[in-house]
Amino acid sequence: QAALEEAGAEYDSADAGSSEETQASNIEQLLADGADVLIILAQNTETILPSVEAAIDQGVPVIAYDRLIESPDSLYISFDNVRVGEMQAEAVLAEVDSGNFVIIKGNGADANSDFLRQGYTNVGVPDVGENSDTITIVGETYTDNWDPALAQTQMEQFLTDNNNEVDAVLSENDGMAGGVVAALEAQGLAGQIPVSGQDGDIAALNRVALGTQTVDVWKDARELGRAAGEAAVALCDNPDLASVPDTEEFESPGGNTLTSILLEPIAITQDNLDVVLDADWITEEELCQGVEAGSVEVCP
Repeated sequence: QAALEEAGAEYDSADAGSSEETQASNIEQLLADGADVLIILAQNTETILPSVEAAIDQGVPVIAYDRLIESPDSLYISFDNVRVGEMQAEAVLAEVDSGNFVIIKGNGADANSDFLRQGYTNVGVPDVGENSDTITIVGETYTDNWDPALAQTQMEQFLTDNNNEVDAVLSENDGMAGGVVAALEAQGLAGQIPVSGQDGDIAALNRVALGTQTVDVWKDARELGRAAGEAAVALCDNPDLASVPDTEEFESPGGNTLTSILLEPIAITQDNLDVVLDADWITEEELCQGVEAGSVEVCP
């Protein structure tokens, strides 16, 4: 909103309330109201396609915000989610590089889930359905709607199935990591088994300080929002996607070549918690809640 206001543009919004049908009707209404550019955080990246095509047919550029939309005529703006997956796995592998691994993936209909999983494979975690000489995948599942409660249930089941013999958990986001840690806490294992996450959630950063979550890959939402706002203004002046500064080609899982802006994430561990503090993303009180004084540098 700030980027749009600085450029003298007007901002209007619609909240689909997690409903695909509502999102489709919202887009129809925004187009009827004369929107010049649409920024869409797709509830379902497949069912949204007719709405996206309708906008493009009317000459209204579409920005796919954070979630990929398989339309080569839309501008995809997100963080480099394959790199996020690499960062998560690198941090976990730095703690435990062998043994029984569990992988808690996000929603199966969200391409980001598979981008993250690809990142894991890139840095040495066995691919889906495979094991290596050192790593055995003892549990792997998608999680509908990235639901933390479902992730907790799934983790509880994986622990039961493997008699608690789990050495590391790759959780694709912070909400699900919270469910994973809750399952581990119930078995007295929290803090003993490395767990990954992403998003920079306040509770997750606190877990990093506490030592129950190993890494939180931070994607500064303010940076993403600014990039989308600036791109929207540029598209008002020139609807050609290639005219937007700092774009690059991105080959999508659906075989489309998309014009994209991919931002660089930051892996946050106990060693660099000062980064999120200095950025005013979180307060010291929030970060250090329940943390033993002096156990990490940022919590005196």
